[in-house]
Amino acid sequence: MVIRRVWRGFSDSRRVFDFAALTEKEQKLNELMAEPGFWDGRESALSTIEENKRVQVWLEPLRGLESSLDELNIALELLDDDTDAGLELESRTSLDTILKKLDRLEFMQMLSGPHDRSDAILTVRSGAGGQDSQDWTEMLMKMYIYWAENQGFEVEIISMSEGGVEGGLREAVLSIKGDWAYGYLSAEGGIHRLVRKSPFDQNHRRHTSFASVVPLPDIDDTIDIELKDDEIRVDTFRASGAGGQHVNKTDSAVRMTHLPTGIAVTCQNQRSQHRNREVARRILRARLYELEEEKRREERAEMEKNKKDVSWGNQIRSYVMHPYRMVKDHRTDMETSDVDGFLSGRIQEFIEAYLRESGQS
Repeated sequence: MVIRRVWRGFSDSRRVFDFAALTEKEQKLNELMAEPGFWDGRESALSTIEENKRVQVWLEPLRGLESSLDELNIALELLDDDTDAGLELESRTSLDTILKKLDRLEFMQMLSGPHDRSDAILTVRSGAGGQDSQDWTEMLMKMYIYWAENQGFEVEIISMSEGGVEGGLREAVLSIKGDWAYGYLSAEGGIHRLVRKSPFDQNHRRHTSFASVVPLPDIDDTIDIELKDDEIRVDTFRASGAGGQHVNKTDSAVRMTHLPTGIAVTCQNQRSQHRNREVARRILRARLYELEEEKRREERAEMEKNKKDVSWGNQIRSYVMHPYRMVKDHRTDMETSDVDGFLSGRIQEFIEAYLRESGQS
């Protein structure tokens, strides 16, 4: 019976997540939080609460599934004794719901990287294609804002570098906060290619433009990334563009350069220089972390003789608006003709398809 297959799948999930160990950990954390002097050390108390939340993320759905399966088992036993059309329909509906929840739990398991549950810093940067590329960068930025809002995430534009006189963006940096924001967005890193009739070409010829998307985990101070003050140069200047009189009349914008690596971060969207310094330092930490991770990935790839060339010709996804309409992910071969819907943020299906395929490879 299907119920037996579901139960076996659920039992496997319990073993993979070590249900017994999670339950034991929950008990120890509850005992710790119940101690009289728990709040004497505020930082350790908050850390314990966060750890408990991480445990509950897995325990709550596992317990919910267990309860649903028990109820379904009872209903199926009743069906063995008597044929009840209403009960049979209710059981089938319950089974479908359980299968979806189990599938979601298995998918969450794929987001098991050290920072997959972290908030994200997402950079969208224009590439080859001139004005069209800058316009494409702004379109992609909006797409990710729509997607994040659909996911219930908190979105903030923390830096924007405006394009030419006809608009668009050379670069945009977003802060996206929510559980698994980085885990999801890790599927979006790479080159995104747009083919369309250019609105900037008087002859309306077809143009191809590119933009790169770089997701980074918004890491906290617990990650060992050393930023020495004597290795950082901070330049301040007057912000440009919209932002009000205070932004445009004071040297509130900050450019922070890490001298050993040459990595530079510019932030001018916050109202004060102090806040821009904080945000720039945050982005710089994330980029240095990614640089270290990239070095490790390259070393592993070299050892495995499987290093790939990352260039503009290796786009992960194409968005075609002329002569036909299609979005195609070149990693999974998944495609859709609903280009407008995709650019309105309906990209979750593509994200999950890639994460599932990469998680099984």
